[in-house]
Amino acid sequence: MKLKSAGIIGIGSYLPEKIMTNKDLEQIVDTNDEWIRTRTGIEKRRIATTQEATSDLSLEASKKALESANIQAEDLDLVIVATITPDMSFPSTACIVQDKLGAKNAGAFDLTAACSGFIYGISIAKQFVEAGVYKNILVVGAETMTKILDWKDRNTCVLFGDGAGAVVISTVEEDEGIKNVTLGSDGSGGSVLNKPAGGSRMPVTHEALENRMNYLKMDGSEVFKFAVRKMAAETKKVLEEANVDIEDIDMIIPHQANIRIIEGAAKRLKVGLDKMHINLNEYGNMSAASIPVALDEAYRKGKIKKKDKIVLVGFGAGLTWGASYIKWSI
Repeated sequence: MKLKSAGIIGIGSYLPEKIMTNKDLEQIVDTNDEWIRTRTGIEKRRIATTQEATSDLSLEASKKALESANIQAEDLDLVIVATITPDMSFPSTACIVQDKLGAKNAGAFDLTAACSGFIYGISIAKQFVEAGVYKNILVVGAETMTKILDWKDRNTCVLFGDGAGAVVISTVEEDEGIKNVTLGSDGSGGSVLNKPAGGSRMPVTHEALENRMNYLKMDGSEVFKFAVRKMAAETKKVLEEANVDIEDIDMIIPHQANIRIIEGAAKRLKVGLDKMHINLNEYGNMSAASIPVALDEAYRKGKIKKKDKIVLVGFGAGLTWGASYIKWSI
């Protein structure tokens, strides 16, 4: 049986209204605007309100993706939400989105691969659509990272923001779509980026709270070295598998974690930063939402056009990483 071609037919994103600048952070923690900008490239980030949960951001991005795809929620067969900041342990955030969206014919589940989550999500959707099992799949990357930050830890609280991006994946023309995906993991590096408390290993107890173990923890230098290496290596790998030269790529959408990581990857790939869409200065690191939000922004700004060759590449806690080579289909 000949496989169908699976690609993105609709896209949307949503960002909370509240903006926190580096100047605002100066009032909260011992840091300053210049320090943050020179070391990370981040100038501001969006902050979800106390009333906004990850499902709320997901819902708004999903509505825009459905409108872009010109389909109804009832047409969806599956909803996948990639997130490490779910509304709660269970039910899944995807089920909450499925209900609020009115996707009454869809299955739903969450996926946890941190900043690589969106690439993991579209890789799953690709297989279902290519095999003809499902026709329309909603993949969301959404986070409310600011809700798990330790605002006393200046090394981590300056890095992250909140947001959501969503795509609808369906059948597309044979010469378009998600052509190649590479995924990887190294669980031995899990301790360099994690949130220790809140699971079965360390439930949220008074002791855990006192030791601030319910917040994100990160070894920045280790993550940096891993990220630069993997961003370049996975981009090369996915293009080698697709038999495509880096010179033929129109746009790279990297995970938006740190400008120095992106610059390091660009240097290894021998490409200019003009070939990479960068928006971390505006939004910070939104984990699983970073890539779909950047992808939507690049598309809306006309930086990506039908038939363009693009690469999505990311890395995250786990440790995880992944890349995707896509021939743009909208």
